[in-house]
Amino acid sequence: MNVVDQDRIATIVEEVGRSVVGVGSIRLVYNMLLHPYPVKGFGSGIVISRDGYIATNNHVIAGGERTEILMPDGDILEARVVGSDPLFDVAVLKVEVDGLNPVRWGDPGKLKVGYVVLAIGRSLGLPGEPTVTLGIISALHRNVSSEYLSLQDLIQTDAAINPGNSGGPLVNLDGEVIGMNTAIIPFAQGIGFAIPSDRVRRIAEEIIIYGRVRRGWLGIVGVTLDRRIARYYGVNVDRGVLVVRVDRGSPAYRSGMREGDVIVGIGGYKVENLEEFLAQLYKYRVGDRIQIDIMRGVNILRFELTLTHPPRLGVE
Repeated sequence: MNVVDQDRIATIVEEVGRSVVGVGSIRLVYNMLLHPYPVKGFGSGIVISRDGYIATNNHVIAGGERTEILMPDGDILEARVVGSDPLFDVAVLKVEVDGLNPVRWGDPGKLKVGYVVLAIGRSLGLPGEPTVTLGIISALHRNVSSEYLSLQDLIQTDAAINPGNSGGPLVNLDGEVIGMNTAIIPFAQGIGFAIPSDRVRRIAEEIIIYGRVRRGWLGIVGVTLDRRIARYYGVNVDRGVLVVRVDRGSPAYRSGMREGDVIVGIGGYKVENLEEFLAQLYKYRVGDRIQIDIMRGVNILRFELTLTHPPRLGVE
């Protein structure tokens, strides 16, 4: 498709716009005299089912006393928080209405740097039609950390993402959602980030079914390795995840992993710290078989194991 095909872009905006809602989160704060007063934050959401399920960012609704949804037709409905996953910044809401227009999901694995995308959302909580910006995929597999959040493997785009866009869709030129807009870098020009849609979809499905995300259990405790820790423990690398405990009977223990091993890869993805390792690990579900690469002494070993439920949770 030609990038200047304005009619096609307008059609996409009209189609996807019917699936984008505003998300208002009302929370109580206290002034210096300890008098409570309500403060309203605003973000966006993506309709993911005909019967009222909506996906948004966890940070949009976190700490809210009440959540309201501004529907595409202008109605304002109260929403119930079904569940959330702060680790990947995804939450699911439910409104009691039927016949909505769910989005069509795309495959972020097919993205390439330079592809044209649209960011759609309820910027600044403005009434009327959603705000639309156009840009390109600037980079893939970006990691972003702040004082409050660490997100891995994000899509970077130069499509303008403004306050209120968080939780809205990033859309390809086939009208498919390939990401959820989640973050911008203040004072930077044209740098925004989105969570890949396959991750959003998987997390949302688990929250709808189970009320939470069920994470597979590996059975280790690890810390990010740096030069100081490497010298202290006498290991031969200074990047990766140092295994400081392996629970007996765990998938890691049964595979052969032991204390003192250094995790340097998982599923073919190289990791340099605990955050990167966890971001990759949590892409897998209970029952998935994974490969973990270990540095032991001067040798690199590969272990294969199957993730299970944590012992305290049992099998559901």
